[in-house]
Amino acid sequence: MGRYQDTLDYIFTYVNYTKQPRFTYNAMTLNLRRMEELLDRLGNPQNAFRCVHIAGTKGKGSTSAMVESVLRTAGYRTGLYTSPHLHTFRERIRVAGALMSKCDLVDLVECSRPAFEATPGINAFEVMTALAFLYFAQQGVAWAVLEVGLGGRFDATNVVHPAICAITSLSYDHVELLGHTLSLIAWEKAGIIKAGVPVVSAPQEAEALGVIQRVCADTGARLVTIGHDWTVEGNGAELAGQTLTIRRAADGLTLANLKISLLGRHQWVNATTAVAMLTELHAQGVVISEDALRRGLATARWPGRFEVLQRRPVIVVDSAHNADSAQKLRAALGGWFPRPPRKRLALIFGASNDKDITGMLEAFLAPDPASGYRPVDKVIVTQSGHPRSAAPAGLADMVRHLSTTVNISVQDTVDNALTEVLAWANEDDLICVTGSIFVVAQARRAWAIRHPDAFPADDWVFRDETAGVPVPDDENEK
Repeated sequence: MGRYQDTLDYIFTYVNYTKQPRFTYNAMTLNLRRMEELLDRLGNPQNAFRCVHIAGTKGKGSTSAMVESVLRTAGYRTGLYTSPHLHTFRERIRVAGALMSKCDLVDLVECSRPAFEATPGINAFEVMTALAFLYFAQQGVAWAVLEVGLGGRFDATNVVHPAICAITSLSYDHVELLGHTLSLIAWEKAGIIKAGVPVVSAPQEAEALGVIQRVCADTGARLVTIGHDWTVEGNGAELAGQTLTIRRAADGLTLANLKISLLGRHQWVNATTAVAMLTELHAQGVVISEDALRRGLATARWPGRFEVLQRRPVIVVDSAHNADSAQKLRAALGGWFPRPPRKRLALIFGASNDKDITGMLEAFLAPDPASGYRPVDKVIVTQSGHPRSAAPAGLADMVRHLSTTVNISVQDTVDNALTEVLAWANEDDLICVTGSIFVVAQARRAWAIRHPDAFPADDWVFRDETAGVPVPDDENEK
């Protein structure tokens, strides 16, 4: 990949905390003053556009994708900054729905190097965030949707002054860094709240909601809560998408038969959070028609989240990576694919070694009569190859400790795990690949090599930066 690969290598010469199992989480390691100094050297590009800011444990990516899609459909030139990526680094920085080109990334890093190298102690995520801001400014973005990387209070994105911010569902993740209680985690996430800026919160446990309410009261930020100020109900679902009715309690405003392509009941809340945010923007004078809202929600995509790759047998991939998201996935599997008629369920599982692996496995290995879910019949443990991947042999021991009856096997790659499970499964069985975004990326990659027609032509999997996936020839990609 030549100059592009050299550029990626340069970015990752800076400290990359995502590949470190442990690091000190404080204002010395993650420093907004350092980020502000870097942006000042780059001409403060973050002031060239308006933005929305979204933090949370789960759902912030899906919510960001829906908000961006609606704003773009409404006619605004949009930027979207998210992390991590599934298949290509360029997913992290998008303008008008398109991935940042390789040429643009190479050129932007080249002209920004003096500023990077003049700012002591910056890390890779700060470099990426500065690149996103600079690219959005250069590309004439009107509205940027910014997803927090980690926490909120010390996150590199937290130098902006948004028009609206949101906190999606909070649960236990990165506990060694953010804290072992929901109140501590909520405190870190609520660090994005700014004086006078409206805040939309997804439904939270009382402990977490109390912290968000206190921070809003202290800063004078008006809080809008999903489940109280806005409600949602489902009107029907199929594998092509879901239909919702969303209502505002204050005046009875009703948006009936809203369609979303993202599956799972948890996406009801994400869609409602997005609608509440967009309604707040509309109240600030941002022109968003109901037609744009409907079309933007219906066309928003977020691959790798309860995504169905095949129907016979059903293959679902989902980036669940903590106990709470695993429980939501379990409930979704029970609701969408009840057994019978589905005969057996196989789980391909790999996780990062700093996650609550036991909590995730318990979600799949214990029955849940309320949702119709029954324990998996077969578990294939594997690994993604990411530096933080848990060893498959250790995962197998954990499965054996939790279940004495489940069929267990070990494969060193996700591709080999797919080969084994497809030989085992009948047409009416169900296969779920989960445990981390890295495992899901490998599953999508392996499936694209086998069945490229299973994905839209513009799917990111065809821009995968791992050898083996067919990449269309494009001068802009060189």
